[in-house]
Amino acid sequence: MTSIVDIEQGQFLDINGAATHYHDVGEGKVVLLLHGSGPGVSAWANWRHAIPALAGSARVLALDLVGYGATERPDTVRYSLRTWTDHVWNFLDELGIDKVSVIGNSLGGRIAMQMAEDNQDRLDRLVLMGAPGVGMTLTEGLKALRSYEPSFDAMNTLLKNYFAVDKSIITDDLVQIRYEASAAPGAHEAYRLMFFHPDHAGSELAVSEDQVRAITVPTLLVHGREDRVVPVDVAWNMIDLLPNGDLHVFSRCGHWTQIERADEFNRLVADFLEIVEAH
Repeated sequence: MTSIVDIEQGQFLDINGAATHYHDVGEGKVVLLLHGSGPGVSAWANWRHAIPALAGSARVLALDLVGYGATERPDTVRYSLRTWTDHVWNFLDELGIDKVSVIGNSLGGRIAMQMAEDNQDRLDRLVLMGAPGVGMTLTEGLKALRSYEPSFDAMNTLLKNYFAVDKSIITDDLVQIRYEASAAPGAHEAYRLMFFHPDHAGSELAVSEDQVRAITVPTLLVHGREDRVVPVDVAWNMIDLLPNGDLHVFSRCGHWTQIERADEFNRLVADFLEIVEAH
C-alpha cells in the first residue's frame, strides 16, 4: 500500500527537457489536479487532502506546473497560459493518457478552460474551483498575492487575511512550508517574472463569454462564498454561460475550498466525476 510519505514525495518525468515533478496515485478513471498560482504553491500543497481521498477510487495525477514547486525552471521558458496548458498536454501525452477529468484551482481552472478550448474530446468532466472567469477584476487578494515578498510573517499575513475564513487551519507548520517553498532557489524570481516581466504573460488570463459558452463538457463550479481572491460573483457569471454547468457555493469559506471544507469537497467532486464516493 502506498504511504502518505511516498505520495507526498512524488516522482519526476522529463517534459520537453524540463524535469517535471508529479504525483501519480490510484487506479481507474484518470483525474488530473491543477494547482493555483500563489507563492509557495505546489501540487502537494494545494491537493494534499484531495489526492489520497480521490485515489481510493480513481487514478489521480497532480503535477507542479513549470515555474512552481519542484519542477525545473528552464531559463528559456516564457510563462503564459499557453505555456502552462501545453505543459499539461505534453505531460498527459508522455504518460499515454487520452481521456481525463480535470479539477483546476484558480489558475488551474483557467488552464482547464483552455484545455476545453483546445480539445474537448480528450476531456470527460471539469471542476473549476475558485477559478478566474468572466467579470474577473484585480481584487485586493490578488494584489496581495502578487506583491508578496518572501518571509514567514508575510506568508502568515497573506494566508490568514486572504485564503481562509477559518484561520485555525493556517498553522505555523503550513505557513513555514509555504514560506520555505516561496523562498526556494529560483522560486520567487520565477514568480516575479511570470506576472511582472514584459517578456512573460502570466497575468493574461482573460476569458470571453463566447469561449465559456463553447465549453460543452459537463462542468462543476465550486466556490467559497467569502473568496477574497476570486469573488463568488465570477462563478455566478460563469454559470449563466456554461451550457452544462452546475454550481456549488460553500458558505463561510474562502479561496481554499479543497482545504477549508476538504471532506465535503472530496465527496462533492467524487460524486460529480462519477467515481466511488471519497471518504
